Amino acid sequence: MSTPDPTQAEVIDLRSASSSGAMASVQGALALDLTQRTAPPRPRLRSSRANDLVLVEVAARDHVDAFVGRYLQAVVEIVAGDRPVSQLLRHTVPELYEDLSARARTVSAAAGLAPGRVRGPNPARPVVVGVRTAMVRRDAVEASAHVRYGRRSRAVAARFEIVRDRWQCVALAWG
Repeated sequence: MSTPDPTQAEVIDLRSASSSGAMASVQGALALDLTQRTAPPRPRLRSSRANDLVLVEVAARDHVDAFVGRYLQAVVEIVAGDRPVSQLLRHTVPELYEDLSARARTVSAAAGLAPGRVRGPNPARPVVVGVRTAMVRRDAVEASAHVRYGRRSRAVAARFEIVRDRWQCVALAWG
């Protein structure tokens, strides 16, 4: 077998069958179509996520990921007693909101503080190190988070669904 010589590549001009006389060109064996596109661009879908069960537009997916990360950071701060639970009222179903309130009261009572008040000097603050999300439906996402609390680590799992036209946390599990 011989390798084709790129200097000997030929350019073939093809006349289209249209009446406008527009010209398309094909170069060598690559068959590149160099005509302009007139259709609007299609929205990019994120398909690189192995965990997703549905394809979602990249911008919408990034928005959901950012929301989930902020929400989970707020949750771990609430449970640690550093943030008032009322900040998550709009994005939490009532049953879960009551559970978060009870957890915040329990932790604050054990520390001798009011819920949502800053603790003493240099307390160990919880930090969400990483979040993984999976779109299970267009209106439901499941997430897991790695949380560092000083030298300790913890896991948090959550499920978010669109309820009354907004993302709301419907389930939360601590590990």
